[in-house]
Amino acid sequence: MHIALIAHDSKKELMIQFCIAYSGILSKHSLCATGTTGKQVSEATGLSIQQYLIGSQGGCQQIGAKISCNEIDLLIFFRDPLNRKPNEPNEQDLLRLCDVHNIPAATNIATAEALIMALERGDLDWRELTR
Repeated sequence: MHIALIAHDSKKELMIQFCIAYSGILSKHSLCATGTTGKQVSEATGLSIQQYLIGSQGGCQQIGAKISCNEIDLLIFFRDPLNRKPNEPNEQDLLRLCDVHNIPAATNIATAEALIMALERGDLDWRELTR
């Protein structure tokens, strides 16, 4: 499966810890991420991650384009819900694309863990069948 990773600055350490904890599962899949998130996670975990631009320079749009083309199966996007970001409308567009294209999206650690465990059990393999 193709998994996209995005994390706001205040959530990057959480993303790193999440990816360390689930590196065994994530390593079996194709990963991509916005620039800084991808770089930091890759350095901390050794996972192979295709890195796009940083989020504020178009990385979210690049991932959105991949979602629109059915090239992403799962989005893990750790957002900071307490601090409004200048590019927040783009983030809402990204989540809207996930809804339009029926892509599971996690915006917090609890949902991310539920989805990653479902992925490990094979519960999300239905996306592969629809390609």
